[in-house]
This record gives sequence, C-alpha cells and structure tokens, in this order.
Amino acid sequence: MSTKQFIVRKPRCFLVYALAPRDLPAAEANQQFNTFVADPALPLAVFHDHFIGQPGGVAIFFVQNREEGQQLVNHNHLTNWRVEYRPLIFSYSPAAFDEQIAFTLKQYRQAEWETLQNEKRPAYGNPVLEAQTAQEV
Repeated sequence: MSTKQFIVRKPRCFLVYALAPRDLPAAEANQQFNTFVADPALPLAVFHDHFIGQPGGVAIFFVQNREEGQQLVNHNHLTNWRVEYRPLIFSYSPAAFDEQIAFTLKQYRQAEWETLQNEKRPAYGNPVLEAQTAQEV
C-alpha cells in the first residue's frame, strides 16, 4: 500500500466518498464501509450513509491534526475501492458541520433545521435491506 500525503494543517471535517469494487456484493461492501467508519484508530466519524446503485458510501470525519489526517488517508480498510478525500471549508468541527446544515437550509431554502429535526417522517422501504442490496425497496 502506498502512503498518501496529507497536506491540510488546520482542524476540519473531511468528506470521504468511497465506491466498492463492482464485483463486491452489496452486503459485504456495507460491512466493510461500516468497519471503516467505526475504526477507533481513525478520526471521529460525524456522519455516514450508503449508496443505492453501486455499493459504497459517504462519510464525514473530523480531523484535528496532521497525524489524524495521515491515519484517515492511509488506513488499511476499503482495499481496491475508489476512495476520495475532500477537506471542507466551513465545516471545521462537528458543531460547524451541524451549523453549515442549518445555514444551508435557512439561506437557500428558508427552512429551519430545528423544525426539520423534530418532524415525524413516515418510514419508507427497508433501509437495512437497501444497505445489504444497494437497491431501493
């Protein structure tokens, strides 16, 4: 495994976009991605979700220093996956990530984050089955 260089120096959240190899079954890809997100040797995972269609997922990690950044980009999970790491500008902490959600909703859609958080939404489909199959049900 080659070692990737980590160049961002200030604490901030990173978006990790990961696509599983096409021949990896969705249930196995789901498990591998969950293991990656749960690894206590990596920076704090603030958010994650899985994809419909090609198995994979997206996660937001809070990276506090160069060492944590190196751990994030040089982990031993997700072998043969296509993985991209993108530092976020405004989300420089977990609280700032949350604030950015609120700002985006208010600024661009005139929606209140607190109101949306308290809404009772109907359950659609079967998220566990969707994660295992990468298919909408």
